[in-house]
Parts: sequence; structure tokens; C-alpha cells
Amino acid sequence: MEKQKNAVGRRKEAVTRVFMVRGEGGITVNDMDYKAYFPQVYLQQQVEMPLTVVEGTGKFDVRVNASGGGKKGQAEAAKLGIARVLVEMNPEWRPALKAAGLLRRDPRGVERKKFGKKKARRSYQFSKR
Repeated sequence: MEKQKNAVGRRKEAVTRVFMVRGEGGITVNDMDYKAYFPQVYLQQQVEMPLTVVEGTGKFDVRVNASGGGKKGQAEAAKLGIARVLVEMNPEWRPALKAAGLLRRDPRGVERKKFGKKKARRSYQFSKR
């Protein structure tokens, strides 16, 4: 039996642990089918993207443990984790995944709130009188 590979993906406050082994192509997130966990189609496409780039759809069983953040952050963290596992499984896929921008961790996070402001940049409503 082939050994299971794993990697970590992060985005905003979300962290995902991705476990992958050759199989029939099932993707589960937190013990649910990924289409049930991410009902929006664009989030499902984010999770599938690394597999479609390397034409691995239906060839791997993927199990994702997601925590923190929101659904979008978790989906994009899963995308990074899956891409990292694919590179670990077959280093020849690295150039294709890199060209698609799937091996970069998105560094953007939430800007901190500033004093005297309502949010990070939003001011309170100005009243002349």
C-alpha cells in the first residue's frame, strides 16, 4: 500500500491539514463531502484547482481537516495544502503548479483597527454642525 502524504495550507486565519493517497477521487473536508461543506461553486473550484492543473482529478483520495477563519479562507488554504502534497508526491508537477500560482501562500490578512476610527480605515460620520 502506498504511503499517505500530508501538508499544511494556510490563508488568513484558516489552517488546513491535507492528507492524500492514490484512490478513486473522493475529497472530504471535516468528514463531509467537499461539495456539501463548500456549497458555493467557486469555492469547490478552488479546492479542485491543483488537481485539475496536474490532471489528477479522480486519481487521489483527499482528506482535509480545516479550522479557523471562514469558508473562503479554508477553501484557499485547502488549495495550497493540496498543491503542496502533489509536489511532494511528484516533483515533476512543480513547474505546472508554480505557473498556475498555486504554491504561493497569500500573505494578505486583516488590517488592525486604528484608534479614533470605526474600523481599520473607516472614519466616523462627519457632522459639520
